[in-house]
Amino acid sequence: MELDTRETTDKAASAGIYRSLLATAGVAAVFSVVLAVILLVNMAQRRIGDVQLEARLDNLKVQIRANPDDKALIEQYRNLDMEYRAGRMYRLGALRHGGWLLLGAVIVMVAALKTAATMHKALPAPGPQQDRRLQQISDARFARKGIIVGIAVLALGTSVLALLPRVRFGAADEEVPASTWEQMGRHWPCFRGPGAAATSAYDNIPAEWDGPSGKGILWKTAVPLPGNNSPVVWGDRVFLSGGKDDKLEVYSFDAATGQLLWTGPVIKSQPKPGQRFDIMEDTGLASPTLVTDGRRVCAIFATGDVACFDFNGRRLWTLALGIPDSVYGYASSLAIYRNLVIIQFDQGMAEDELSKLIAIDIVSGFPAWETMRPVPNSWSSPIVTTVAGRDVIITCGDPWVITYDAATGNEIWRAECLSGDVCPLPYYAAGKVYVIEPYTRLIAINADGAGNVTETHIAWAADDFGPDVCGPIAADDWALMLASEGTAACYKAADGSRLWEHEMDKDFLASPSLVGDKLYLLSRRGTMFIVQAGAEFKLLGQSELGENCYASPAFMDGRIYIRGEKNLYCIGNPQ
Repeated sequence: MELDTRETTDKAASAGIYRSLLATAGVAAVFSVVLAVILLVNMAQRRIGDVQLEARLDNLKVQIRANPDDKALIEQYRNLDMEYRAGRMYRLGALRHGGWLLLGAVIVMVAALKTAATMHKALPAPGPQQDRRLQQISDARFARKGIIVGIAVLALGTSVLALLPRVRFGAADEEVPASTWEQMGRHWPCFRGPGAAATSAYDNIPAEWDGPSGKGILWKTAVPLPGNNSPVVWGDRVFLSGGKDDKLEVYSFDAATGQLLWTGPVIKSQPKPGQRFDIMEDTGLASPTLVTDGRRVCAIFATGDVACFDFNGRRLWTLALGIPDSVYGYASSLAIYRNLVIIQFDQGMAEDELSKLIAIDIVSGFPAWETMRPVPNSWSSPIVTTVAGRDVIITCGDPWVITYDAATGNEIWRAECLSGDVCPLPYYAAGKVYVIEPYTRLIAINADGAGNVTETHIAWAADDFGPDVCGPIAADDWALMLASEGTAACYKAADGSRLWEHEMDKDFLASPSLVGDKLYLLSRRGTMFIVQAGAEFKLLGQSELGENCYASPAFMDGRIYIRGEKNLYCIGNPQ
């Protein structure tokens, strides 16, 4: 009798589990249908909302073209553009998370049905009439458990959708505003500093040191992997990157002591089958200089891999743009505008239509906009500056100098004046854009044009020579270029007439920098020449680092940070 009772209880439990599985499958099915409807509505709203916002943006573009100096219109466009991208990112995030939830619900439903079907085959015939009450109690107990589980799954899914964080471009600006030009100016956030102006905000910069003896060297720290990128500095942090073989890394150093605080590894993209990936040894994997907004730091490598870290070394996001088709290896440094990381991704030949200018949101890692560029592979870097109250991006690539709106990526003007393998980045000063045609000339372009300004806005060209690597530098009344073999020449900004020319008897890869009324010229062998800026050449002094230097220095309050071939140096006067 006891055996019969136990068997009856087991049969009742099996029947209860069977019904619980059916209940769970039913709840999962209902949840899947409801979630699918929500996702479809989300997609429909996205399409309708995107069309409406795009129409408003297009209308504002037309108004801005007609009134390019209307700051209110420009600000309205920027705010609407952020709203458009914020809504798009939110809906994309909801679709992504909702998709995973839908997949999970379907898996639960299928698993429950499959298990129930398996159990159903083995279900015994109903037990004796006298055991029906016991069976009903057991069935009810397991059914309640199944319903509770189903309701819990439904509640959890609904809560996740309701509480889904809204990933917005504007959110970061509201919580922690993007760094202003004034804040950028107190640091060294990108290649050649704020606006790529290569101009120190401080005048208490050391003018004498000696690396071999340690005089004036506050600290010296080995950099784990090689790279030609220049230091970027924000507050108490110095950032570099390095790469060799299959290793790509980002480094954070303590600006006061030189201690390596953290190393951020980056996964290296591999060539596709049949794709060649040959880079010059001189270029290496880590030539592009990083950018920072004061909270995050971003790096790009010759493989087209982009990575962003916070100041504690936590990797926030990565992006694989694909290995660029570049003759010598990709080497363009990053630029930054508000919350956007600007990437000049020139590759292939012009007819391949592969080159583009890309803006990546530094918070999310998602593209904000992309603009195709009619140029082949180049090694120049974009600069972000303000021209006549408008924030712009200026780029160089054979044969065009092109200026874009920094917020939207829309082209403003272009000038056809370059040829060859373009490497030197442009420079903006006092209403003129200065660019270098390699080995050939320095060109000055008035920056207030629109459309194709080749015939109307090229102010002058100095056809004496042209650097192949070093970028130019300029002020209100003069402009200077420095060739790799050591020839420096200074020109009058008004008409391009030569003020002076001097042979430095050294070769150079670092671009010149300006500290007050002094030019700092760092040679490849680590000699820093300090020259009077202006109408006459005057050598004020020179100092030796004692190590080869391929990168441009960074200038902070009383400090110079220089990356040597193997070490990072901090030069300054002891406090």
